[in-house]
Amino acid sequence: MVKVLSGHLIPTIGFLAALPIAALADQLPIKGSYGNKDGCAYAKSGESTGSENFFLLTSEAITTAASACTIEKVLKTEGKNFTAKVSCEAEGEEAASEDTAKITYGPKGYTIGFTSDAGIKWGPLPLCK
Repeated sequence: MVKVLSGHLIPTIGFLAALPIAALADQLPIKGSYGNKDGCAYAKSGESTGSENFFLLTSEAITTAASACTIEKVLKTEGKNFTAKVSCEAEGEEAASEDTAKITYGPKGYTIGFTSDAGIKWGPLPLCK
């Protein structure tokens, strides 16, 4: 089940395509895309369903319906668990914010948390098929 604090998801369609890609960004050492139903649909087609319940993890980014976090630097790797510096852009905000994401692997996929807000937990996100 995906849990999100209220106010963190805002429906959007064009937001995903408008995100810049950082030239010197790092990548997570994962294969494939991990997400919920709508996140995996986006990974396959490149088109958003417009869903507010949208979560996708790739080697380059963490994307939701209203925000995207580019993996800037992988700080720590322990097996399939990672700590990474991320740069996040949210719809309606003028500037990107820096944060640290804790990405942990479990039997049902990856779960993502952020050091700036312990209440945010996204996942588990299974491997997209």
